[in-house]
Amino acid sequence: MSDEKKHVLRSQAWFEGKGAKNFAHRSWVRSRGVPMDHFDGRPVVGICNTWSDLTSCNSHFRELAVHVREGILEAGGVPMEFPVISPGETLTRPTAMLLRNLCSMDVEETLRANPLDGVVLLMGCDKTTPALLMGAASVNLPTIGLSAGPMLNGSFRGKPFGVKDAWNLAADLRSGQASNEDFEEAESCLTRSVGVCNVMGTGSTMASMVEALGIGLPDNASIPAVDARRRVLARMVGRRIVEMVREDLTLDKLLTRKAFTNAIKVNAAIGGSTNAVIHLTAVARRMEVELDIEDWHRFGHDVPTLLNIQPAGSYLMQDFHEAGGLPVIIRDLCESGLLDGDALTVTGKTLAENNARAVCNNPDVIHSVAKPFKAHSGVAILRGNLCPNGAVIKPSAADPRLLKHKGRAVVFENQDDLARRVDDPDLEVDADSVMVLKNCGPKGFPGMPELGMLPIPAKLLKQGVKDIVRLSDARMSGTSFGTVVLHVSPEAAVGGVLAVVRDGDLIELDVGARRLELLISEQELQQRLAAWTPPASAASRGYVKLYVDTVNQAHDGCDLQFLVGKSGSDVPAAQH
Repeated sequence: MSDEKKHVLRSQAWFEGKGAKNFAHRSWVRSRGVPMDHFDGRPVVGICNTWSDLTSCNSHFRELAVHVREGILEAGGVPMEFPVISPGETLTRPTAMLLRNLCSMDVEETLRANPLDGVVLLMGCDKTTPALLMGAASVNLPTIGLSAGPMLNGSFRGKPFGVKDAWNLAADLRSGQASNEDFEEAESCLTRSVGVCNVMGTGSTMASMVEALGIGLPDNASIPAVDARRRVLARMVGRRIVEMVREDLTLDKLLTRKAFTNAIKVNAAIGGSTNAVIHLTAVARRMEVELDIEDWHRFGHDVPTLLNIQPAGSYLMQDFHEAGGLPVIIRDLCESGLLDGDALTVTGKTLAENNARAVCNNPDVIHSVAKPFKAHSGVAILRGNLCPNGAVIKPSAADPRLLKHKGRAVVFENQDDLARRVDDPDLEVDADSVMVLKNCGPKGFPGMPELGMLPIPAKLLKQGVKDIVRLSDARMSGTSFGTVVLHVSPEAAVGGVLAVVRDGDLIELDVGARRLELLISEQELQQRLAAWTPPASAASRGYVKLYVDTVNQAHDGCDLQFLVGKSGSDVPAAQH
């Protein structure tokens, strides 16, 4: 107890003292059975819970929260569980990305307004991870993350079945190569448990980023959601956050520039989701750490892909865990000098120390730096007149022959236009075309949905075409794949060059040279831009209007402009 008293805890401003307000605060908490000795200066720890029946990835968090609570109590802390909104990509319309920033505001204001000395973040489905990290970063308390974990491997007709396989089956259905009966049977075979997608989608990518940033304990990313070892991990997280409060190990000591550059390198090594570019940028900007889109090329370009997992490879997340999980990759990258192993983590030890004893159990799943799975890095940053502020592509998930390509544009003005015409047998498209989708960026949709993996037109699927170049100002799911250019910035809705691309225009993609160009004269380009008029906004009120009016572009992380930065944990007390 003497060590605790050396560090004055934030919660004592609420609970310590003999005044009427201190009396009331203690009394209200005691009403739910908290004993008096819990107000003797023990760390008060929040359990920030994104549990929801509407977010299947996170629907086991009630149970995980119990194990976190037990760990906090065992370590001498006082647990205080609280809910925040839970934007789940599986059901939320129009897109959970629209609600990421709202969730971050919920987290930030709840942490600041209440007597909390530290917090455990329970996060899983894609947007809940960055949302909780963004909100916590702006308050800067001792913080530790606990991810949902992946669902069990799917199994369809005796073979492993992942989300990538489901996308392929959906394409077969559209082309007449699969039946409705096949599709209905597969539906029950894909999601065999709660948890995030069983491939290296955005959910598992962001869980890996939590571990790589040093905000989660080792193995946070890969232990399956229903595995007993995740319950043990939850209890250890509860114990550790109490120690972090006593050590005053706040987020700013962990989320440093070296932590973010490490995360970029790990994302490349795992073939992680392109969504990590937007989310890590947003978290870094909240933490007031310098990070821009070029850092993804600067630090990730020379890192090979080590992980043979869908959508870039063959295996699934359960296989990844059984092969040794992310600690194996981090250890190899540290020993190869590619990671800054001195970065501090929530354990109080360095990243290298945490993972030094990791062992690879299956080199076909987890390859090595010496013998990588693929030479291409996970994310490439493109520049050119089509994307002066940048665009992204995931070479490890693309057809290598299309990484340098020139083709005529087939343009869709918005999602409705795409849905209406993509399977029209009269659509003028061939295997060399470049499909272009507009008005699906942060402001244009709004919310920047996961529509970037434009469906291959049915007429091409019937010809056996599996991939063509596609580009848009949208995002795509981390479970998606193909030669897909995303996050074109500025977006079409604000007058980016994408807005004036026309059918038949030549577009050149050269990933090796990092170029994306609309091949028209500068004079023609300026004439088109001068004649362009912005689309009418459907956002007239409420949060959606606030979002559309203030959201940043993709290269800046799609945060709301007034949320960038942090305010800390100080809050004035009302006086009576």
